[in-house]
Amino acid sequence: MRIDGQDATAGVAPEHGGAIIHRAWALFRHRVFQNMIALWGVQIIRKILPVVTMPYLGRVLGPDGLGLIAFVQGFTTFGALLIEYGFNLSATRELAQCRTDKHQRARLMGGVLGAQLGLSAVAVLLSIIASRFVPILAGHSRLLTFGLIFAVSDSLNPYWYFQGMERMHFVAIFEVAAKSAAAAAIFALVRSPDDTWLVLAIQSGASLCATGAGLYLALRESGMSFPRPALIREALKRGWPMFLFRGADTLYSLGNSFVLGLFAAPALVGYYAGSEKISKAFFGLMNPIREALYPRLSNLVRDQREEAARLARIGIYVMGCGGVLLGALVYLLAPLLVRLFLGPRFEAAVPVLRILSLLPPLMAITHSVGFQWLLPLEQNGVINRIMVSAGLVNFSLAVILAPRYAHIGMAWTVVAAELFLCSRMVYAVSTMEDSMRLFRFSRGKS
Repeated sequence: MRIDGQDATAGVAPEHGGAIIHRAWALFRHRVFQNMIALWGVQIIRKILPVVTMPYLGRVLGPDGLGLIAFVQGFTTFGALLIEYGFNLSATRELAQCRTDKHQRARLMGGVLGAQLGLSAVAVLLSIIASRFVPILAGHSRLLTFGLIFAVSDSLNPYWYFQGMERMHFVAIFEVAAKSAAAAAIFALVRSPDDTWLVLAIQSGASLCATGAGLYLALRESGMSFPRPALIREALKRGWPMFLFRGADTLYSLGNSFVLGLFAAPALVGYYAGSEKISKAFFGLMNPIREALYPRLSNLVRDQREEAARLARIGIYVMGCGGVLLGALVYLLAPLLVRLFLGPRFEAAVPVLRILSLLPPLMAITHSVGFQWLLPLEQNGVINRIMVSAGLVNFSLAVILAPRYAHIGMAWTVVAAELFLCSRMVYAVSTMEDSMRLFRFSRGKS
């Protein structure tokens, strides 16, 4: 079995009937596979653990409480977007190409962290000013405060460093420890709707711990050049295309709870947000495949384009089949999932979840065919044009459908935007010169 041009069974001599065991062990020891396992741990914590706490919070806080949390998180997402600035994509790609050069790693670290600290100050200031014009936030200053703390700390997490170094087990350890402690604290301390703010306070504390541990380890390993203006400008220049990409992505996905909250009551936001969390938690099981392959593909496309295409095709097969399976499960089990994870007061969320069950198969195609090939090839302009178009489609449909159809309208808005994005990504890849490498299905050598 070959992965990224390497024979995963090289040096392993099968004996008698143990060939399968030897090959499985060799595959298990491969860095891509180990990173995939670590990333599954991260996804379980980031996507599944909130769903585990949701049944409790749904019963204690009710639709109004969950809706308020989702609205504040949607609002602070825009500040987090500015701080993250696309570095999880641009810096990961650059680090994957220079990870053996400690001096370059230190320069990259200094530029990225220096830029993010400055952006954090700007994001917090703009968020405070903007909150004065959002009536629903007027009586929830504690929610906003802890929402901003969470946004800043989570954005400063050096996730990009460990992903670029293909050492995601460190991130997995930090995330598992911090988020598990947060979940335990939520069960122990949140007792009534008056404790809604406490949920974000606990989550922000966990995020601060995970980010602090990650920064300590990354800085101890690679050091950091002093963040001189030249390094910061260089980091911002490299991250700008990915910032546009992430901004458009936020327009058509992450900010929908906030947009819905501008037109609908908190309870309706809660129905939509709860369903969205369940749907995306299921698709989150596929993210480790994409995130483990991304740094390796970014490295391979420079000199081994055929091997990069071979590895990308593996990702397409696995993610495509997994996305269809997960979408079918979400649709069929929607009543059970809502009752189990949200509680009996969320029956109105069942039709929303069934609509959002279309997302896993669409997102699987978008990520595996589009991002998994276009991003390593640095087709930033193509991606950004597509993402901006999808963002405009999402926003336009949201302001038309959300005021009239509330949570149902927002669900169809998200699906329509994802379908548009998916079709544009596939078309863009199919028209590229390298598309024949990616879509070659012969059994011989690609």
